[in-house]
Amino acid sequence: MALVRYNPWQEINALQSQLNRLFDESFIPSGLWKDDDVKVPAAELQETEEAILLKLEIPGMEAKDLDVQVTEDAVYVSGERKSESKTEEKGYTKSEFHYGKFQRVIPLPARIQNTNVTADYKDGILNLTLPKTEAEKNKVVKVNL
Repeated sequence: MALVRYNPWQEINALQSQLNRLFDESFIPSGLWKDDDVKVPAAELQETEEAILLKLEIPGMEAKDLDVQVTEDAVYVSGERKSESKTEEKGYTKSEFHYGKFQRVIPLPARIQNTNVTADYKDGILNLTLPKTEAEKNKVVKVNL
């Protein structure tokens, strides 16, 4: 008979493995696992001396389905992804695409001229050029020493 050293971490690893298998996405029927999180487009914001450049990732949508509104200090983007419903008599259909309405409000780090905004939507990327107001361009802050 051989002596085996007790390792408590081995039991914890076994428990973690069992829990991972229990909550594995392929193990749970899709009707029981609902993802109610609102999916919003990813954004990238870059500020230059003259303008603020905003890039939004909105794949699979047409420009006519987007609503973009710009104020002096924020950008509002909303839209709706419509699902293409296909039914099969034999088998099932699994979709990982997210459908439905979305909305995102992006506050801007400086005031802009919202009447001179230019937009370009190509390959699922919305590029907005938001020119700064003259007061923001020439803003100088005096530092007291």
